[in-house]
Amino acid sequence: MDRDYQNPYGGNFEGGYRRQSGKRAVTDYSSSMVQWMRNRQPRYKGASKVEMERPSPSYIADMLPPIAKPHSPADTIPAKHLHSSLNKARHAINVVKWTPEGRRLLTGSYSGEFTLWNGTAFNFETIMQDWLISACNDGVIKYWQPNFNNVKAIQAHHDPIRGMAFSPNDTKFVTASDDATLKIFDFSGGVEESTLTGHNWDAKSVDWHPSKGLLVSGSKDHQVKLWDPRTGRCLTTLHGHKNTLTRTLFEPLRGQLLATCGRDQVARIFDLRMMRDICLLRGHEKEVSTLTWHPSHTCLLSTGGNDGSIFHYLLNESNTPPNTTTTIPPYDSADPANAPAQTIYPAHRLQHAHDAPVWSLDWHPLGHILASGSNDRVTRFWTRARPGETDCFNDRWHIGEAAAESQGTWHRRAGGFSMRDEEELEIEDEANGLVDQTMPSRQSMLPGLPGLAQPNSLNDGTSVGGAQKPLPPAGNLPPPPPFPLPDGLPGIDPAKFAELLAGGKLPPPPPLAVPGQGLPPPPPNFDFSKFPPGMIPPGFPPPELVPPPPLPVTGFQGLPGIGPGDGAGGSGGGSVRRRGPLPSQQESLKEEQRKGKYRAIR
Repeated sequence: MDRDYQNPYGGNFEGGYRRQSGKRAVTDYSSSMVQWMRNRQPRYKGASKVEMERPSPSYIADMLPPIAKPHSPADTIPAKHLHSSLNKARHAINVVKWTPEGRRLLTGSYSGEFTLWNGTAFNFETIMQDWLISACNDGVIKYWQPNFNNVKAIQAHHDPIRGMAFSPNDTKFVTASDDATLKIFDFSGGVEESTLTGHNWDAKSVDWHPSKGLLVSGSKDHQVKLWDPRTGRCLTTLHGHKNTLTRTLFEPLRGQLLATCGRDQVARIFDLRMMRDICLLRGHEKEVSTLTWHPSHTCLLSTGGNDGSIFHYLLNESNTPPNTTTTIPPYDSADPANAPAQTIYPAHRLQHAHDAPVWSLDWHPLGHILASGSNDRVTRFWTRARPGETDCFNDRWHIGEAAAESQGTWHRRAGGFSMRDEEELEIEDEANGLVDQTMPSRQSMLPGLPGLAQPNSLNDGTSVGGAQKPLPPAGNLPPPPPFPLPDGLPGIDPAKFAELLAGGKLPPPPPLAVPGQGLPPPPPNFDFSKFPPGMIPPGFPPPELVPPPPLPVTGFQGLPGIGPGDGAGGSGGGSVRRRGPLPSQQESLKEEQRKGKYRAIR
C-alpha cells in the first residue's frame, strides 16, 4: 500500500532519493468483502467462521470489513495515514464528501472549485455519476449535472449558506444561513416551500434525520433546535454549549443519538429519547470544528479540531486518563433524567493530522477509510492499521515531525521529496484527466465525411510487414483524363460526323470536366441510342457510368455540431477541431423533464 523509495537514507547512499514512476498507493477492499461474504452467517448463529485477527502479518489475508465486526469498533479506528491529495491550484478544503457508492471523493475548496478523487488509487478524476447541489457565500444554490454542467441557480439567501442537508427520500433539502433562518426547498422544482425562524443569531449547521421528519440546527446563539419540517415549528431547544455551534449531526444507523460540537472545545452526545445530553467528549485543546459518525458502528465518532488534530471516540469506553475520576453513563444511574453526563476521552489521537484547522470529515460508505479536508489545502485519507503494523503509531502524524525525525521514523529531506512526488503525480493525473476537455489537432479528412480521419495506407490483407501502398492526399487528387477527341474515333468518317453536328441532328458536346469537380452529367432525357455503335460524344461518360444527381447536403443527422462546413475544406479552424455548442441550462432541464424527471414529487 505504501510507495517504494530507493533507500533515501541508508548505508549505501548512492544518488539519494529516486521516485519510481508509475507507482501509487492503492487500497482494494474487494478481497476483504469477498472473504466476509463467503463465510458470513446469521448473527443468531454466532460469530463468523473466520479465525479472529491477531497482531501478526500472516492475518492480513483474513482481514474483514468493518461491517463484519459490529461489536469491535476499536478494530476500525483509522490510525494509519494512507495518502495526501493536493490540487494544482491550492486552496483551503472546506467540504469533503464521498459519493453514495464510494467510488470517488468530492471536495469543495474556498475558491469555489470541485475536485474528484478516486476512492482506491486517490488520483484526480473528471467523471461524476450523480446530480449535485452546492451553495456559496453569496447565498446561491446551484444544480449540477453529472458532467458538471450548471443547469439551475437559486438565490436562496442573501447571506452566506453554512449548511445543507437532503431529506431521506431526496425530494427536498434544507439550508442554514447567516441570516438566522432555515429554508426548505423542493429539489425537483427548485422552489422554496417554507422558512424556519427562531434562532437569534447566525445558523451554522443543519441536518435531516435519516428516517424521520425531523431537523436539527446549531447556531451562533449557543442553541441546538429541533424542527418539524412539515409545519416549520420548533419542537424543542437543547442547551449545554457555551459558544458557537459548528456541527450538528444525527447518528445515521439507528437515529437515536445526536452529536454536536462547538467552539467551547467540547462535543456533546444527546439522546433523542431523553432529550438531554448523555456524553461529553473532551480532549481537544482548541475549538472543535467538525465531527462525523461511522457508517456501521454507532459508538464510533471522529472529531476535528482547529489545531489540525483528529480524535476518535468510543462511546462505550470512557478511556479516562490517570488521576482523573471516572464517571458512569446516565443509563446506569438511579435517576437517569437528572444524572450528570458521562465524560469520555479519545480512544485514539492524531495530534498532527493537519497543519491547520480541519474543516470537514467524512467516512467511506464501507467504513474503512476516513477522508479529511483542512485549511492547509490538503485532502488526506486515513485507514486502519493492518495486523502486525506498529510503525504507524510513531510516525509524524502521531508524535510530530521533530520527534519522528529524532526517532528515525521520518526524515525531513525525504518528506520534502515525498511531497514533491505527490505534487508531480497529482499534476500528471490532472493533465491525464482533462484530456477529454482539450481539443485534438485536426487530421486529414476524407472528402465528404467530416470528422473521419483518413487512413495512412490501403491494407488489402496480403501484407504483414507494412509494405502497403499509401493513399495519396484526398485534397490533391488529379482530375480524370478527358475523353479522346472525335478525330480519333474508330468506325466513323470524320467528315460525316461534322455534317451531323452542323445540321443540328446531334446536340453539341458538353464542356470538358473542370479540374476538382469531376465530369458533368449528360443533359436530361438524353437518348444514347441515336449514336452509331461504338461512338460516344466527347466529354460524356459511358451510359453505365453516369453518376446520379447530387443530393443537397444540409448536415449529418444525428451528429450534433457537425455540418457541411466542418470537413477538411473548412476555413478558419486552423489546427483545432471545432466542437458543437453545449446546450443551455434551461434546455438541459427541459430535456430532463421531457424524459419524465424532476416534474412531480416522488
